Amino acid sequence: MDLGLTGKVAIVTASSRGIGRAAAEMLAAEGARITMCARTTADVMTAAEQIRGRTGTDVLAVPADLTRAEDIQRIVDRTVETYGTVNILVNNAGGPAPGAFDAVGEADWRAAFEMTLLSVVRMTRAVLPCMRKGGGGVIINIQSTSVKVPLDNLILSNSIRSSVIGLAKSLSFELAKDGIRVNNVLPGAIMTDRQREMLALQSARSGKSVAEIIRLREAAIPLGRFGEPEDLGNMIAFLASERARYVTGVTVQVDGGLVRSLM
Repeated sequence: MDLGLTGKVAIVTASSRGIGRAAAEMLAAEGARITMCARTTADVMTAAEQIRGRTGTDVLAVPADLTRAEDIQRIVDRTVETYGTVNILVNNAGGPAPGAFDAVGEADWRAAFEMTLLSVVRMTRAVLPCMRKGGGGVIINIQSTSVKVPLDNLILSNSIRSSVIGLAKSLSFELAKDGIRVNNVLPGAIMTDRQREMLALQSARSGKSVAEIIRLREAAIPLGRFGEPEDLGNMIAFLASERARYVTGVTVQVDGGLVRSLM
């Protein structure tokens, strides 16, 4: 199936590894021109070179910190200087630190707000002039199933990620007249570096081995396994494409059937 992404310009944030990288690679494989960013220069440069080599498409690497407004503007400016426009924005960022309510302080709340919500606000604001000028665009926010079912020991994620969903739904109304679609993707149990870190923390707290925890977690997933980053990349590429041209304001989980809520 041709997704019609050839020649489109996509910014994918926090994309040197994990879900962000999978999204960038899938969009590149469909012919989109990509801007990748991450804090660590060596990591994002290496990832960009690898994707460029595998797909043959243009990939721009921009070292940047998503908690810095000037860095966000620089990502967009470099993209427009290189490609001329922005058609697709994939908002991705590392999750807030784990912890229960009594274990996190005000600095943790501020850091989570900056990274999880304000980075989405700033990135979206920065790309809107290009999208409006170009007659439309697509914004996809990668969040978490914690917006549907709060997760233990993740008070920051449970609280702040839901605000991104509210923002996206509101924007889907406001931006529809500009031909801009806004959707959210919720990874379930996806085997990323962050997931491995969370499994290690759970192992340390419970006394169970990581292998045992994985076995128990997979037993609760109807499809019987952890997902791979590519499973998210496939959904993101679809939502970014003309095949999803009538889809906006939705929040889609990619979780192997784990979340049992009706909506």
